[in-house]
Amino acid sequence: MFKQKQNFLVAAAVAAAVSGAAFANAQPSQEVIDARQESQIWTTYALSPYLRANDLQVSVHEGKATLTGKVPESVNKDLAKQIALGVKGIKSVDNNIEVVANYKSPAPSADRSYGEVVDDASITSAVQSKLQWSRYADGLTADVVTTRGKVKLTGSANSAEAREAAGKLAMNTHGVHAVDNLLLVNAGKMSASKPEGTDIADGWITTKVKSTFMYSNNVNGSDIGVSTNAGIVKLSGKMDSGAERALAIELAGNVRGVKSVDSSSLTM
Repeated sequence: MFKQKQNFLVAAAVAAAVSGAAFANAQPSQEVIDARQESQIWTTYALSPYLRANDLQVSVHEGKATLTGKVPESVNKDLAKQIALGVKGIKSVDNNIEVVANYKSPAPSADRSYGEVVDDASITSAVQSKLQWSRYADGLTADVVTTRGKVKLTGSANSAEAREAAGKLAMNTHGVHAVDNLLLVNAGKMSASKPEGTDIADGWITTKVKSTFMYSNNVNGSDIGVSTNAGIVKLSGKMDSGAERALAIELAGNVRGVKSVDSSSLTM
């Protein structure tokens, strides 16, 4: 009896394996492939700040993408074509997009578009990261919500300085148009953190300073060299203006663990 049951289980396992292999080797239908490619192209258009506001349609049939709609410039039309050609499996593009001078994009709906939702989520993540890296992080309990580029900060800060710094960090983030700083100052909320720089690795500081530059407006982080030694950050490179230089120094100095900023090699 036991042997019969064992043989049955082995046979069932073999049958399941064969069935699974057949399913894995099954090729999707052409309709599924076409729909997948259409979705890839449309999603890229929705994420592109240069195309999302235009009324574009995409259809795909056996590797040929057909594009229709209206755009204000020929460069937008060409961009739409190049994006479609960049999708795997697209062999040709029938670009019927019309270039219309003084074209007015459709009025935005009350609901955010897919691209706007992604942009807002990216902004929220960047602001949250910058606040966590900040030297004021231990004195902040901040919730971040972004809607169409407007950041809303709620929660508490242990000082007016921490509250102001949080607002500035948010405002100096790519894509942010406005900040509603509703953080409440709670002077009785004392930070339990250790003194600055006592246990934070130089490599961590360097990485966070570079990331802060990358996420920030008005500072070209790719032009700034960053190194850290014993909590002292050294910045090097050429800035376009005194305002950009001053902002870079301020942003670096606001990162947790930074004892001082050496900007002697940061020129204009």
